[in-house]
Amino acid sequence: MMQSVAIDNVLRALSDPTRRAVFERVARSELNVVELTRESGVTQGAVSQHLKLLKQAGLVTERPEGRRVFYRARPEGLAPLFDWLSHYDAFWRDRFADLRLLLEEIDQ
Repeated sequence: MMQSVAIDNVLRALSDPTRRAVFERVARSELNVVELTRESGVTQGAVSQHLKLLKQAGLVTERPEGRRVFYRARPEGLAPLFDWLSHYDAFWRDRFADLRLLLEEIDQ
């Protein structure tokens, strides 16, 4: 059940396009809220709320430095999602193999 909660939290956090963009930016480099707000098209308060949800989902960590707080992605936070998707990897691999065989039969 905990695994299901973790997957739900990650999917919920990444379901919002603005939040996904914030995550992608902190995945490239460590940034503070002011830097994240600069090109986001939303207010600083909104960016802070997005960061809060990303942090709660385990996707972002923060590092205080004086008055500023820097955020960076936690790649291991995506583990529940990768684990869940890996189950479907085998399913689709088998289906594509079946499709390849069918297409080869049709071609002959």
